[in-house]
Parts: sequence; C-alpha cells; structure tokens
Amino acid sequence: MVVLAPRQSQSHRRVVLAHDYLLVMRGAERTFAALADLYTNAPIYTLLYDEHKTEGRFEGRSVTASPLQRLGVQQSGFRRLLPLYPLAVPHLHPPACDLLLTSSSAFAHGIRAPEGAVHVCYSHTPFRYAWHEQSEAIAEVSRPLRPMLRGALGAIRKWDVAASGRVDVYLANSQLTRKRIRQRYGREAAVVHPPVETHRFAPGQPGDTLLVVSEIVRHKRVHVALEAARAAGMRIQVVGDGPDRAALISAYPEAEFLGRVPDTDLSDLYSRARAVVVPGIEEFGITAVEAQASGRPVIAAGGGGALETVLNGRTGRFATLDDVASFSQAMRSIDTLDFNPALAVQNSERFSVAAFQQRILDQVDQALQAREVGGRVLEFVRPPAQAQPEAQAA
Repeated sequence: MVVLAPRQSQSHRRVVLAHDYLLVMRGAERTFAALADLYTNAPIYTLLYDEHKTEGRFEGRSVTASPLQRLGVQQSGFRRLLPLYPLAVPHLHPPACDLLLTSSSAFAHGIRAPEGAVHVCYSHTPFRYAWHEQSEAIAEVSRPLRPMLRGALGAIRKWDVAASGRVDVYLANSQLTRKRIRQRYGREAAVVHPPVETHRFAPGQPGDTLLVVSEIVRHKRVHVALEAARAAGMRIQVVGDGPDRAALISAYPEAEFLGRVPDTDLSDLYSRARAVVVPGIEEFGITAVEAQASGRPVIAAGGGGALETVLNGRTGRFATLDDVASFSQAMRSIDTLDFNPALAVQNSERFSVAAFQQRILDQVDQALQAREVGGRVLEFVRPPAQAQPEAQAA
C-alpha cells in the first residue's frame, strides 16, 4: 500500500483521530484506516472497539472507547444502543491538539474539539437512520416498539444538528453526501472520494455468476438483485451478512450465500464474476470501484455514488432503483456491453488510497492555515434545516 507522509507543514502538529465505532472492517472503517495511516502517532477515539474484528488494523495504537465499551456489544447488536450513543459522545475527551479529524456517518462529528483545535469531519453521510432512512429503521423493529424508536430518532436529529455547528470543516465522500450536508446542516463541504485499496484487486478469468457484495440489510436492496437474477435466469452469489440474511436464504434457495469472506477470497470472487451488482443507492459505493479494479463490469442503481464512479455504457450499466425488470434487463444485456477491462482498472485508480490521502492533506492544510492566519474556518451557507427526516414511516 502506498501511504503518504504528512507534509512538513503538518508534521509538527498534534492530531487526534475519531470514528463512530470500530467493530468491523467495511468501507467506512477502511477509510478511517487510511486516515490513521497518515497520522501514525495520533490517538484514536471511538464509541466501541473490537481489535479482532477490525483485523488488527489499529493494533499498537492508542485507542480510547466510550463507557459503552463495558457492555461488550458487537456489530450484530450495536443498534440496540441507538439512544445511548449521543449520551456517550461527551464522555470522549480528546487531549489538547491542533487538529481533531473525525470520520463520521453518525455520531463522531459530535465529539467536542479541545479549545484552539480545528475540527475537520470526513462525513460518509448524515446519520441515515435518523434522516433519509428513518422509515427503513422503524420497519426493522416490532410494531409496539416503533413509537419509542420514532421518538429516539427525533431526539437524535436535534442532537445531530446541534453537533454539526461545532464542526469547523466538513468533507463529503460524494456529491450525494455533500447535498445532504447542505440540506441537513446548512454547511458547504468539499468532496473527497473515499480510498479504495485498488492494489488488492486484479483482472482474472470471468465466469458466469453475478456477484453482490453488501451488508444484508433492508436499505441495501439485496432482494432486488436476487429477484432480478431469478427473472433473468442467472446464477448469483452474495457476499456479506446481516439481519435479513436468513429470510433471503429461505426466499431465494437458488442463490449462493457466502457470508463474510477473507480479502483474498473476495478478490478472487470479484475477478471471476460475470458482473457485480449494486442494487441500492450508495453515498459512494466502494464495491463498484473494487469491481472495476478487478476488471469486471458493474450493474448499479443509477444514482448516488455510482454516477461518480461508473462510466455508464463503458464500465457498467445503470438500472432503475427498485425496478426488478430494469435490473433483469441490465443483467441480460451485460455481455453485449462494449467493455474493456483495462479501462475499468484505469477508472478505478482515480479512487486509490494515495489519491485520497493527498486530497485529505490538502484540505487539512487549508483548514489549519485558515485558523493560523485568523480566518473564519466555520461557515454556514444557510441556517441549519429543521430537524425533520425526509420521509416519515407509516
């Protein structure tokens, strides 16, 4: 892996890093790992930490977790603590520093920076369950618990807007996240696409099986890909795990569910896929980039990060969100795509770890220099929005 060293102007500065929770190694955690590799001496703060499940990526680092750590909660159960996270955030007290760099898709942006520090937040999205996926979150719990969860999410939205006012600079992982930051927090954000470990992937000999790589939760819409593959009469494999897995195994016995797989196995699966299917709208969507780095085409819902990472008609095809017939047609026609594996690999390199780290250094440098010359770092483009979600659950 290519890792850049902090440039000289930053090397003497004290940096503290923070992430929501470090319980697995998925896209957000790999992004945070790339940040941690930039600042190897920086202490890390997080709500929950599992050294084993994060593959030892933060072994030897100073990692401070919140009091919730004592509960021994793992990835499969962390949602049960949802109302407690905003209460736990104030218990994370970063030491005196020049820069607090947070990586947040929920709560880490609410950590208070020490006096005099610049708080730069790399946002994967404003908390999806409180804002744009409230209906999906409420649908996942039993009916008697829904009023309680709805109330908790309402309180989290108010906390979230207040927390955003304490961040000096937001960086967004995509144009979609940039739009949501503006809408929810009234803040502008530069786009810095996440890092993809493209060096882990290489083209191979493609087979005849479609591939989905995803958490198996409702909002990822894995069922759309499975239903479309069934309609197209194509074989399909699913890598990942989550609360919907058992139900989908029962509903789609013809599909092959592989669970979570090691990185080496995943690279092989990508390279042998007929195509990789991304059925949901992703803020960025690392899977689509990993597929192209493996020299394979992508079939994706035509929105969100896919619009920034996939060259429609060249490195993949777009389908209509939640439209099984549209996805099925894209699957049937994928072999007629004028597809060049070399172009797909070249396109993926725009999102390499080195490219990400260089952009982060540039943005951090700007924020620190603005503070040093007495400029205003924090700017609102408009007042924060009222704390209302995009859609209420029935």
